[in-house]
Amino acid sequence: MSAPCNCKHTETAAPSSLSTILSPQLQKEFQDPQHPANLICELCRLFYDNNWVTGTGGGISIRDVDGPNPNVVYIAPSGVQKERILPWEMFLVELPQEKLLRTPNDIPKELTKNYKYKPSACTPLFMSCYKMRDAGACIHTHSQSAVMVTLLFENKSYFEISHIEQIKALPKLQYNEKSGKVEKVGSMEYYDRLIIPIIENTPHEEDLTDSLQEAIKNYPGTSAVLVRRHGIYVWGETVWKAKVYNEAIDYLLELAVKMHQAGVPLVKDS
Repeated sequence: MSAPCNCKHTETAAPSSLSTILSPQLQKEFQDPQHPANLICELCRLFYDNNWVTGTGGGISIRDVDGPNPNVVYIAPSGVQKERILPWEMFLVELPQEKLLRTPNDIPKELTKNYKYKPSACTPLFMSCYKMRDAGACIHTHSQSAVMVTLLFENKSYFEISHIEQIKALPKLQYNEKSGKVEKVGSMEYYDRLIIPIIENTPHEEDLTDSLQEAIKNYPGTSAVLVRRHGIYVWGETVWKAKVYNEAIDYLLELAVKMHQAGVPLVKDS
């Protein structure tokens, strides 16, 4: 069964009628255009236009770092057309116990059309990024450039590239022994070598959790993990940083494919 169509035809509740369907609490919650649920909808439409979350693939989650409870994470559901998603269709999970606070199935059926929403299969991977890197947002796309890089370098467990200007958009990260956390200490330089680990795909997304956690632990300087023949996970300290990192990395991955095809080395000797 497919998700309900959320395009603006006669079956969808008109904005003026939402006051009679949504509770006053939810109405107030979704009024803010910067609310995590609204931002997920905005980014899903943008990422769909970039061919990153087509065919219901991919996912986005945002931690409400500026809200009353910064431990609450909003997660887009599984199996829905991401470009049509609406703010009340999110799952809410509270860190660190990963307690489920609300699901789209709690929303009045006039909005959900009795569709049974499923939590994103990415959820345990998102939670790993929040817990291990104190992320503010985590993005998962099925970018073709990400998939192609893992195919072109099928015998390697990581992707690397250097001496490209766009690398400067990514953070320079270091492990702080005193705090026990990986922290941002600046931005990468043009001449730095960007390294992104590659993990092997599994039949079920949640089964990637252990290998993703291992990659995050073994590569403290990374803000992303590639999944072979699948896509990429990217995180950042805020939703806007995660967006920038995702866009910069995708640019570098697309460029790397073209460089490889042209016989240009991805890593330049200093």
